[in-house]
Amino acid sequence: MQQIAATSGPRNIGLLSVGAYRPERVVTNEELCRNIDSSDEWIYSRTGIKTRRFAAADESVASMSIEASREAIAKAALDATDIDGVIVATSTQFLQTPASAPAVASALGATGVPAFDISAGCAGFGYAVGVAADMIRGGSVAKMLVIGSEKLSPTVDMLDRSNCFIFADGAAAVVVGETPEQGIGPTVWGSDGEQAMAIRQDIDWIAYTENPTGPRPFLRLEGSAVFRWAAFEMGKVGRQAMDAAGVRSDQIDVFIPHQANARINEVLAKNLNLRPEAIVANDIEHTGNTSAASIPLAMAELLATGTSQPGDLALLIGYGAGLSYAAQVVRMPNY
Repeated sequence: MQQIAATSGPRNIGLLSVGAYRPERVVTNEELCRNIDSSDEWIYSRTGIKTRRFAAADESVASMSIEASREAIAKAALDATDIDGVIVATSTQFLQTPASAPAVASALGATGVPAFDISAGCAGFGYAVGVAADMIRGGSVAKMLVIGSEKLSPTVDMLDRSNCFIFADGAAAVVVGETPEQGIGPTVWGSDGEQAMAIRQDIDWIAYTENPTGPRPFLRLEGSAVFRWAAFEMGKVGRQAMDAAGVRSDQIDVFIPHQANARINEVLAKNLNLRPEAIVANDIEHTGNTSAASIPLAMAELLATGTSQPGDLALLIGYGAGLSYAAQVVRMPNY
């Protein structure tokens, strides 16, 4: 019987670079409080957010992805023609089809490569890194561009006092490829569909089109339920990711959780028993919650400010809508 050929690729892969794009408009808590009964102090004390970025009307998931990707490709000392595939992690591509990734690949000059979107909410970047890593190790590609990009501001009800101050816009990208030493550990990922409605679009598009004079769909969040789930369950996921990578918590240099809530991340860092000098990303303070873009944006900020260095051992944990999660131990890329 004729055997079907299989491919295999390098075992040692890592993040080669990271690039970021932050929209120009800065939105303060005070600005949002013009529409709701709240204050800068109240919002900051509960979320750790002071300001966030909102994209312009003519900016999109694709356009922000392109800007972040150009920086990532340049920092990896590559050309777009060196990229073998593109994954965009997003929940805010506002067309049901096509996906954003093919247009992003074409605009960059990575023509003809596999390109697709992943929708896994705030865990999307971790899912995309996991898929890209498996594609490279499987031998189907050599270098992958992984992007987290979100334009969440149009999805938010600015009169909803419970969450209008949380979400924001932005994009960041990493190049994944072969490295001399192992730079990406196994992905620990999963979901809890019993809590699927904890983060949701409140009205589906068919229902909305059948009642166009009714309320439009918005993103809704059950904050207390998500806080409890993330603060306590994600510590277990982080420990599983470290175990899978063969590292101890006292060896982690940098902890980059999804930037959902600074208070959640404080609890997580404590539960993980990280050493006191370990860096905990706090990009949320001036970026807000950018869903699938939050981890790579925080990574870029840590490197740009010199707070972290290339090669540092980092634990990434993404968690959010689904409810879904994904975690990896990685080496910090060049910037």
